[in-house]
Amino acid sequence: MSDPIKVAVVGAGGRMGKEVVRLVLEDPELELVAAVDRSAGEVDAASLVGLPASGIIITTDIELAFVEQKPDVMVDFTTPEFAYTNTFLAIKHGVRPVIGTTGFTPEQIEELDKLCQAKEIGGLIAPNFSIGAILMMKFAAQASKYFPHLEIIEYHGDQKLDAPSGTAIKTAEMIVENRKELRQGNPKEEETIEGARGGYYNGFRIHSVRLPGVFAQQEVILGGFGQSLKIRHDSYERAGYMPGVKVGIQKVMEYTGLVYGFEQFID
Repeated sequence: MSDPIKVAVVGAGGRMGKEVVRLVLEDPELELVAAVDRSAGEVDAASLVGLPASGIIITTDIELAFVEQKPDVMVDFTTPEFAYTNTFLAIKHGVRPVIGTTGFTPEQIEELDKLCQAKEIGGLIAPNFSIGAILMMKFAAQASKYFPHLEIIEYHGDQKLDAPSGTAIKTAEMIVENRKELRQGNPKEEETIEGARGGYYNGFRIHSVRLPGVFAQQEVILGGFGQSLKIRHDSYERAGYMPGVKVGIQKVMEYTGLVYGFEQFID
């Protein structure tokens, strides 16, 4: 049996971070060697998820954690404010980044890819780690060849910072690969309330719903002559992302360069 992959979890005290901590502690193929968080305090990482003490004390110094613990992989579910710097530092120290934070610009992704190539390590930025969500995106992209008239509606809680979501943007990008730009709707239409038609992307619209009590859902509605097709995915809890996170951790050990989008791992 090969040695477990050494993992550092950044944002360990966050909602997604705690799920990653639990995943790594409970999986014999993974080993938690560092946990970083700015506000959780100096506590045992296992205490965040109700597991027996692990001996891994949460730190605020991400670079020191890389130097002292030498993880193979960093998993980061923080915020756009910190994720780019965290990713840069990880690559600098030869740690493979697995990033679930959205908000990276194309220029930043290109730069980080070059850094990974130079270090000869793999990396992953994935707007969504849910295998079901990735299939939804793939199916929508395939359907857009035959139903070019479409709209995306995504639903999240009212505290989500970015709109549209990274998943919606990635879905739109995948659709554009299969669909020529087509400006939909009546060419004379006018919004009587600004934004009523949603955000414009390559001829179609993206709508973001933000409400308390909502977790994460997305649907792509495709319309054709005399028919419509709806492709929808619903996430009910964060644990549903963890099988995909594990796949990401394993995959970045196998290749060189930064991959954008978990869908590249789903055949």
